[in-house]
Amino acid sequence: MSITLNHPPVVKTEMLIRKPVNEVFQAFVDPEITTKFWFTKSSDTVVEGRTIRWDWEMYGVSDEIQVKRVVENEYILVESSDGTEIEWTFQARKESETMVSIQHSGFTGNGDEMVNTALDSMGGYTMVLCGLKAFLEYSVTLHLVEDKAPDAHVK
Repeated sequence: MSITLNHPPVVKTEMLIRKPVNEVFQAFVDPEITTKFWFTKSSDTVVEGRTIRWDWEMYGVSDEIQVKRVVENEYILVESSDGTEIEWTFQARKESETMVSIQHSGFTGNGDEMVNTALDSMGGYTMVLCGLKAFLEYSVTLHLVEDKAPDAHVK
C-alpha cells in the first residue's frame, strides 16, 4: 500500500481549563508550575528571545527551546531543537475559563516518519493538557508523562 502526503501533518489539540487565562498562561511560562504536569526541570522561564533547556529526567532526555514569541495571556511560540514549532493559544472564555490550543508543526522525514512523529506529538500534548487540567482545577498531580513509559525510565 502506498500513501502520498500532499502536506506535512500539523497536530492540534485543545482543552477547556476552568481557570482564568492569566493562571493558565502562567502554568506554561513558569517552570515551578509546568514541572507539576509536564517536564521535570527547566533552565529558565519562558520569555521571548530566550533559549531554554527542558528536561525529562526520568527518561534522560532534554530539549533546547528557542522562545520566538510571547504575548502575555494570549500566545506562545517556540522552536524545538528538531526545527518543529509549537504554538500555544489562550482564549479567555468566561471569567474563570480558558480554552488552550496547542499546535505542533514542521515535521520532517519521509511520510511514515512524519505521521509517526505527529501521532506521538498529538498523544503527548493531549496528556499535557489533561495533566494541566487536573493540576489547575483539582490540585492533583497525575504523573501522566512519567507513567506513559515506565520501562523507559533511566535507572
